[in-house]
Amino acid sequence: AGKPRLVVLNRVDQADPGQTRRWAAYFREKGYAVLEANAKGGAGTAQFAAAVRELLRDKLEAYAQKGQVGRVVRVMVLGIPNVGKSTFINKVARRKTAKAEDRPGVTRSKQWVPVDSTLELLDTPGILWPRFDSQEVGELLAITGAIKAEVLDRETLAANFMLRLARYYPDAVEQRYKFRPDPACNGFELLEQAAKKRGFLISGGEYDLERMAGVLLDEYRGGKLGRITLEMPEADA
Repeated sequence: AGKPRLVVLNRVDQADPGQTRRWAAYFREKGYAVLEANAKGGAGTAQFAAAVRELLRDKLEAYAQKGQVGRVVRVMVLGIPNVGKSTFINKVARRKTAKAEDRPGVTRSKQWVPVDSTLELLDTPGILWPRFDSQEVGELLAITGAIKAEVLDRETLAANFMLRLARYYPDAVEQRYKFRPDPACNGFELLEQAAKKRGFLISGGEYDLERMAGVLLDEYRGGKLGRITLEMPEADA
Protein backbone atom coordinates (compact mmCIF):
# COMPACT_ATOMS: atom_id res chain seq x y z
CA ALA A 1 0.00 0.00 0.00
CA GLY A 2 1.28 3.41 -0.96
CA LYS A 3 4.28 2.06 -2.86
CA PRO A 4 4.92 3.45 -6.37
CA ARG A 5 4.08 0.85 -8.99
CA LEU A 6 5.44 0.26 -12.47
CA VAL A 7 3.30 -2.15 -14.51
CA VAL A 8 5.41 -4.09 -17.02
CA LEU A 9 3.32 -5.41 -19.91
CA ASN A 10 5.62 -8.23 -21.00
CA ARG A 11 5.41 -10.33 -24.18
CA VAL A 12 3.90 -7.43 -26.13
CA ASP A 13 5.17 -9.20 -29.27
CA GLN A 14 2.54 -11.91 -28.64
CA ALA A 15 -0.34 -9.60 -27.67
CA ASP A 16 -2.84 -7.70 -29.81
CA PRO A 17 -1.23 -4.22 -30.27
CA GLY A 18 -4.57 -2.41 -30.08
CA GLN A 19 -5.51 -4.09 -26.82
CA THR A 20 -2.01 -3.44 -25.40
CA ARG A 21 -2.54 0.29 -26.00
CA ARG A 22 -5.88 0.09 -24.20
CA TRP A 23 -4.34 -1.78 -21.25
CA ALA A 24 -1.51 0.76 -21.01
CA ALA A 25 -4.05 3.61 -20.92
CA TYR A 26 -6.15 1.70 -18.36
CA PHE A 27 -3.22 1.31 -15.94
CA ARG A 28 -2.04 4.90 -16.42
CA GLU A 29 -5.53 6.12 -15.53
CA LYS A 30 -5.12 4.21 -12.26
CA GLY A 31 -1.96 6.20 -11.59
CA TYR A 32 0.63 3.54 -12.43
CA ALA A 33 3.67 3.95 -14.66
CA VAL A 34 3.62 1.51 -17.60
CA LEU A 35 6.45 -0.12 -19.55
CA GLU A 36 5.80 -2.30 -22.60
CA ALA A 37 8.40 -5.02 -23.02
CA ASN A 38 9.41 -8.21 -24.77
CA ALA A 39 11.91 -9.70 -22.34
CA LYS A 40 12.93 -12.57 -24.60
CA GLY A 41 13.89 -10.21 -27.42
CA GLY A 42 15.00 -7.42 -25.10
CA ALA A 43 12.57 -4.70 -26.25
CA GLY A 44 11.75 -2.25 -23.46
CA THR A 45 14.21 -3.68 -20.96
CA ALA A 46 16.82 -0.96 -21.58
CA GLN A 47 14.26 1.67 -20.52
CA PHE A 48 13.44 -0.03 -17.23
CA ALA A 49 16.09 1.54 -14.97
CA ALA A 50 15.30 5.05 -16.24
CA ALA A 51 11.56 4.42 -15.79
CA VAL A 52 12.15 3.31 -12.17
CA ARG A 53 14.25 6.39 -11.39
CA GLU A 54 11.65 8.67 -12.94
CA LEU A 55 8.95 6.99 -10.87
CA LEU A 56 11.04 7.42 -7.68
CA ARG A 57 12.34 10.90 -8.53
CA ASP A 58 10.91 12.53 -5.38
CA LYS A 59 12.40 9.80 -3.17
CA LEU A 60 15.80 10.06 -4.86
CA GLU A 61 15.78 13.84 -4.47
CA ALA A 62 14.99 13.40 -0.77
CA TYR A 63 17.94 11.00 -0.47
CA ALA A 64 20.21 13.54 -2.18
CA GLN A 65 19.14 16.30 0.19
CA LYS A 66 20.16 14.07 3.09
CA GLY A 67 23.55 13.50 1.50
CA GLN A 68 22.63 9.95 0.46
CA VAL A 69 23.57 10.27 -3.21
CA GLY A 70 24.05 6.84 -4.72
CA ARG A 71 21.85 5.07 -2.17
CA VAL A 72 20.69 1.73 -3.56
CA VAL A 73 17.09 1.56 -4.77
CA ARG A 74 15.54 -1.86 -4.25
CA VAL A 75 12.60 -2.93 -6.42
CA MET A 76 10.42 -5.99 -5.90
CA VAL A 77 9.29 -7.78 -9.08
CA LEU A 78 5.89 -9.45 -8.66
CA GLY A 79 3.65 -11.30 -11.07
CA ILE A 80 1.68 -14.44 -11.75
CA PRO A 81 3.64 -17.59 -12.74
CA ASN A 82 5.16 -17.97 -16.21
CA VAL A 83 4.91 -14.35 -17.38
CA GLY A 84 8.65 -13.97 -17.90
CA LYS A 85 9.73 -12.24 -14.68
CA SER A 86 13.09 -14.01 -14.46
CA THR A 87 13.80 -13.52 -18.18
CA PHE A 88 12.96 -9.83 -17.81
CA ILE A 89 15.28 -9.47 -14.81
CA ASN A 90 18.11 -11.21 -16.66
CA LYS A 91 17.75 -8.82 -19.61
CA VAL A 92 17.61 -5.74 -17.38
CA ALA A 93 20.64 -6.92 -15.38
CA ARG A 94 22.46 -8.04 -18.56
CA ARG A 95 23.46 -11.30 -16.92
CA LYS A 96 21.86 -14.70 -16.40
CA THR A 97 21.24 -14.61 -12.67
CA ALA A 98 17.56 -15.47 -12.31
CA LYS A 99 16.55 -19.00 -13.33
CA ALA A 100 14.07 -18.94 -16.23
CA GLU A 101 12.10 -21.68 -18.00
CA ASP A 102 8.94 -21.80 -20.09
CA ARG A 103 6.77 -23.32 -17.37
CA PRO A 104 5.25 -22.08 -14.11
CA GLY A 105 6.88 -22.55 -10.72
CA VAL A 106 10.58 -22.48 -11.69
CA THR A 107 11.52 -19.63 -9.33
CA ARG A 108 11.28 -21.20 -5.87
CA SER A 109 12.96 -18.61 -3.67
CA LYS A 110 13.58 -14.87 -3.50
CA GLN A 111 16.90 -13.44 -4.66
CA TRP A 112 18.31 -9.92 -5.07
CA VAL A 113 19.78 -9.21 -8.49
CA PRO A 114 22.00 -6.12 -8.95
CA VAL A 115 21.33 -4.09 -12.11
CA ASP A 116 23.99 -1.46 -11.41
CA SER A 117 25.62 0.13 -8.35
CA THR A 118 22.38 1.88 -7.30
CA LEU A 119 19.58 -0.48 -8.41
CA GLU A 120 18.70 -4.00 -7.26
CA LEU A 121 15.73 -6.16 -8.25
CA LEU A 122 14.07 -8.81 -6.10
CA ASP A 123 13.06 -11.84 -8.15
CA THR A 124 10.13 -13.62 -6.51
CA PRO A 125 8.16 -16.83 -7.13
CA GLY A 126 4.94 -16.40 -9.10
CA ILE A 127 1.92 -15.47 -7.01
CA LEU A 128 -1.77 -16.14 -7.55
CA TRP A 129 -4.99 -15.10 -5.85
CA PRO A 130 -6.07 -17.36 -2.96
CA ARG A 131 -9.19 -18.12 -5.00
CA PHE A 132 -10.47 -17.07 -8.42
CA ASP A 133 -13.52 -14.84 -8.73
CA SER A 134 -14.83 -16.94 -11.61
CA GLN A 135 -14.08 -20.08 -13.58
CA GLU A 136 -13.18 -17.88 -16.56
CA VAL A 137 -10.22 -16.37 -14.69
CA GLY A 138 -8.84 -19.86 -14.04
CA GLU A 139 -9.41 -20.85 -17.66
CA LEU A 140 -7.56 -17.83 -19.05
CA LEU A 141 -4.62 -18.47 -16.73
CA ALA A 142 -4.52 -22.13 -17.78
CA ILE A 143 -4.66 -21.20 -21.49
CA THR A 144 -1.58 -19.00 -21.11
CA GLY A 145 0.26 -21.61 -19.04
CA ALA A 146 0.29 -19.55 -15.83
CA ILE A 147 -1.29 -22.53 -14.07
CA LYS A 148 -1.07 -26.14 -15.18
CA ALA A 149 -3.65 -27.01 -17.81
CA GLU A 150 -4.17 -30.37 -16.05
CA VAL A 151 -6.04 -28.48 -13.32
CA LEU A 152 -8.93 -28.30 -15.82
CA ASP A 153 -10.09 -30.78 -18.46
CA ARG A 154 -7.84 -29.93 -21.42
CA GLU A 155 -10.44 -30.60 -24.11
CA THR A 156 -12.96 -28.33 -22.37
CA LEU A 157 -10.26 -25.70 -21.90
CA ALA A 158 -9.32 -25.82 -25.59
CA ALA A 159 -12.99 -25.81 -26.68
CA ASN A 160 -13.67 -22.68 -24.63
CA PHE A 161 -10.51 -21.11 -26.02
CA MET A 162 -11.63 -21.92 -29.56
CA LEU A 163 -14.95 -20.17 -28.85
CA ARG A 164 -13.06 -17.09 -27.69
CA LEU A 165 -10.89 -17.17 -30.81
CA ALA A 166 -13.96 -17.54 -33.02
CA ARG A 167 -15.50 -14.48 -31.38
CA TYR A 168 -12.52 -12.13 -31.25
CA TYR A 169 -9.95 -13.51 -33.71
CA PRO A 170 -11.77 -15.53 -36.45
CA ASP A 171 -9.09 -14.56 -38.98
CA ALA A 172 -6.44 -16.26 -36.83
CA VAL A 173 -8.47 -19.49 -36.79
CA GLU A 174 -8.98 -19.34 -40.56
CA GLN A 175 -5.34 -18.66 -41.29
CA ARG A 176 -3.97 -21.34 -38.99
CA TYR A 177 -6.58 -24.10 -39.28
CA LYS A 178 -8.02 -23.40 -42.75
CA PHE A 179 -11.69 -22.98 -41.86
CA ARG A 180 -13.88 -20.01 -41.01
CA PRO A 181 -15.45 -20.54 -37.56
CA ASP A 182 -19.24 -20.63 -37.66
CA PRO A 183 -20.70 -18.50 -34.81
CA ALA A 184 -23.46 -21.10 -34.44
CA CYS A 185 -20.98 -23.87 -33.54
CA ASN A 186 -20.00 -24.72 -29.99
CA GLY A 187 -16.36 -24.98 -28.92
CA PHE A 188 -16.15 -28.75 -29.26
CA GLU A 189 -17.52 -28.59 -32.81
CA LEU A 190 -14.91 -25.97 -33.69
CA LEU A 191 -12.17 -28.08 -32.11
CA GLU A 192 -13.38 -31.08 -34.15
CA GLN A 193 -13.24 -29.03 -37.37
CA ALA A 194 -9.65 -28.09 -36.59
CA ALA A 195 -8.80 -31.75 -35.86
CA LYS A 196 -10.40 -32.71 -39.18
CA LYS A 197 -8.29 -30.15 -41.05
CA ARG A 198 -5.16 -31.47 -39.36
CA GLY A 199 -6.10 -35.11 -40.04
CA PHE A 200 -6.07 -36.08 -36.37
CA LEU A 201 -8.03 -39.36 -36.60
CA ILE A 202 -8.38 -42.15 -34.04
CA SER A 203 -9.86 -45.63 -34.46
CA GLY A 204 -13.51 -45.72 -35.47
CA GLY A 205 -13.24 -42.66 -37.67
CA GLU A 206 -13.51 -40.21 -34.78
CA TYR A 207 -11.34 -37.16 -34.51
CA ASP A 208 -8.68 -36.92 -31.82
CA LEU A 209 -9.87 -33.91 -29.82
CA GLU A 210 -7.37 -34.49 -27.03
CA ARG A 211 -4.46 -34.24 -29.45
CA MET A 212 -5.99 -31.18 -31.12
CA ALA A 213 -6.50 -29.54 -27.73
CA GLY A 214 -2.80 -29.94 -26.94
CA VAL A 215 -1.77 -28.61 -30.36
CA LEU A 216 -4.07 -25.58 -30.07
CA LEU A 217 -2.71 -24.58 -26.67
CA ASP A 218 0.91 -25.19 -27.69
CA GLU A 219 0.55 -23.20 -30.91
CA TYR A 220 -1.07 -20.29 -29.08
CA ARG A 221 1.68 -20.19 -26.44
CA GLY A 222 4.30 -20.46 -29.16
CA GLY A 223 2.89 -17.40 -30.92
CA LYS A 224 1.81 -19.36 -34.00
CA LEU A 225 -1.76 -18.04 -33.94
CA GLY A 226 -0.57 -14.45 -34.22
CA ARG A 227 -0.93 -11.63 -31.73
CA ILE A 228 -3.76 -12.55 -29.38
CA THR A 229 -5.06 -10.85 -26.22
CA LEU A 230 -7.45 -12.93 -24.09
CA GLU A 231 -8.79 -10.29 -21.72
CA MET A 232 -9.97 -6.78 -22.54
CA PRO A 233 -9.74 -3.79 -20.14
CA GLU A 234 -13.51 -3.46 -19.79
CA ALA A 235 -13.65 -6.98 -18.33
CA ASP A 236 -11.61 -5.70 -15.38
CA ALA A 237 -13.57 -2.48 -14.89
